[in-house]
Amino acid sequence: MTPRPRSRSRPRARVVTRVGVRLAVAGLGALVVLAWFVQPGLAHAGSLSGSLQSVQAPFWLVVVTGGGIVAASFLFATLVTDHDTIREVNDYRVLLPLGPLRRLLPLIRGMGVAGLVAVVVVGLAGPRDPLVNLAVLVVWVGWWAGYTMTAYLVADSWPLVNPWRTLSSLLPERGRSLPGRVGAWPSLVGLLGLVWLEVVSPVGDSPTTLAVVVLAYTAVTLVGAAMYENWFERVDPVARVFRLYGLMAPIQRDDPTEDARGAGGSVDAGVTTRHDPAHDGGVELPRGSVERDESGGTDAGRDRSAERDSGPPRDAGEEDTSDRERTPTLSVPGTALARYRDAMGPDDVAFVVALLWVTTYDGLVSTPAWNGVVGGLAPVVPPLVTHLVTVVVGFGLFLLVYRVSTRFVRETAETYVTTRFVAGWFAPALVPIAAGYHVAHFLGYFLSLAPALAGVLASPLDPPTTVTLVTLPGWFGSLQLGFVVAGHLLAVWVAHARAFELFPGRLQPIRSQYPFVVVMIVYTMTSLWVVAQPFTAPIT
Repeated sequence: MTPRPRSRSRPRARVVTRVGVRLAVAGLGALVVLAWFVQPGLAHAGSLSGSLQSVQAPFWLVVVTGGGIVAASFLFATLVTDHDTIREVNDYRVLLPLGPLRRLLPLIRGMGVAGLVAVVVVGLAGPRDPLVNLAVLVVWVGWWAGYTMTAYLVADSWPLVNPWRTLSSLLPERGRSLPGRVGAWPSLVGLLGLVWLEVVSPVGDSPTTLAVVVLAYTAVTLVGAAMYENWFERVDPVARVFRLYGLMAPIQRDDPTEDARGAGGSVDAGVTTRHDPAHDGGVELPRGSVERDESGGTDAGRDRSAERDSGPPRDAGEEDTSDRERTPTLSVPGTALARYRDAMGPDDVAFVVALLWVTTYDGLVSTPAWNGVVGGLAPVVPPLVTHLVTVVVGFGLFLLVYRVSTRFVRETAETYVTTRFVAGWFAPALVPIAAGYHVAHFLGYFLSLAPALAGVLASPLDPPTTVTLVTLPGWFGSLQLGFVVAGHLLAVWVAHARAFELFPGRLQPIRSQYPFVVVMIVYTMTSLWVVAQPFTAPIT
């Protein structure tokens, strides 16, 4: 049994595009007008021990964003319902002639290893003030804030820069893989553990603590990579975070032969790839037998899920035969998520939800309201325990809400596809939301401390006694919250494209999005409230 055929109605794409652009411009104009009639609030900008001040942001964004997201959702749902239009947007890719740059790969890998060594040495032997310590500034300002943004705004270069991957390549050849039943669950535990450690320990303010943590992470990673060849794909949480963020980037490393295989399609400069009828929106539907679960639903991807190596596709920088055939391409940002070829497994779904949760958690623990809760419980429950329970229980609630919403998707879409498959199919749409909150939380942080990083780089062991901090203008807060909105809008498009790939016709894909839109409104308003709070150091 194969997936049901999809309707092929074809309104003129240009007319749809013109109408969509006009409505989008009108919506942006309305937001600008509203900005003249509101009072500013405070938006949180992350900092080293609160060294930065809060920036101004209009409070109306916190209130009306939920309604804006709903309007945007229905805009996509009512105006872009043609399968060919969705396919053309998601499939459009332009080849990038970056082959000569491969000569720089040894230099890039060497710089990654040199950066790792510098962090450890300066962390142990450099100055104790975090604002003039190169290790602290490189890790939190240069790497986690600035470099991470390039993973989803430009391309995922972490497989090439990753110093632990480079060092592991020097170890004896590995012949074992983690058992399939293990899945990618270890990376989920690692992600939650790292975020909890970042909150409760002085790793963000103490250079020595940071150096010790980096050394411990290096030891665990190299031992694990020496034992298992798929360590970076299944266990390493940092590599998996960058891989997910990289799927949102406009520059991807695609293999044109995969698209052309059996379909006669190709990727060319300025040419939209064309696929056979088994493709819509650039996503290859799972093929094979369709099994029914105990409730009578079908799992269109169960046979494929059993065969896959748990986790996102192979990192772009991994050395293997197929990697040499991959060619960098430029496409519309986020469309690689729409082209994701299969439904994610439960372990991958949990990791994506965890990525979304830890982004929210990182801001929540820095709000005055949450510090009041932790402080009130301190006489009975140690803050370390409170934060640990929060990071675990909060993740569980996020995952529960997502799974419940997928159950409602089955009802509103009136489909027999299993809840598990629906959850895996739409999980890629959560990545732009996490990226939107990351750039909103860290762009101001990066811009404010970038001059300090540049000044310390000149003399890491004998830095200047004072550093320059950039004071951001009042309107920057509006830009921060706008990034959150942009992330949700891109998530709406990815979910929309994947809905039209999974469900036939026009009404069924639109109805399937109702539960997600409701959850998105609640989550957006809650998270924007978090972003709009002044920064306070977490109680530990």
